Amino acid sequence: MAKYLLLKHYRGAPAPANDVPMDRWTPQEISAHMRYMHDFAARLEKTGEFVDAQALAPEGAWVRYDGEGRPPVTDGPFAETKDLIAGWMMIDVDSYARAVELAGELSAAPGAGGEPIHEWLEVRPFLTAPPTITE
Repeated sequence: MAKYLLLKHYRGAPAPANDVPMDRWTPQEISAHMRYMHDFAARLEKTGEFVDAQALAPEGAWVRYDGEGRPPVTDGPFAETKDLIAGWMMIDVDSYARAVELAGELSAAPGAGGEPIHEWLEVRPFLTAPPTITE
């Protein structure tokens, strides 16, 4: 089994087919989306493929160590993940192909009008060993 992170993005990929931002969905549309996500996770729990999932709040800050005795720096010149990453699901599956299959299915979560979002999901394998250094 191999662990993968399925990242749900607000943007940073081609626009999904149903490109209405969640803050413009009705309460019923949000409930339907959340129910789909819950049911999807529950199904993967039964197969032993679900590890964890979380939606992320829009608040956040970049933090970096700035040297001994100095306060952490909490700003940076980079795009903030709060503008990019909406949430994630961690899965433990037999193959990359299975991870891609599940990401495709998760992409069909309903959005505005109850229609599938067809959102892009990033599939990232967990590093299982330190990178090999070749000289």
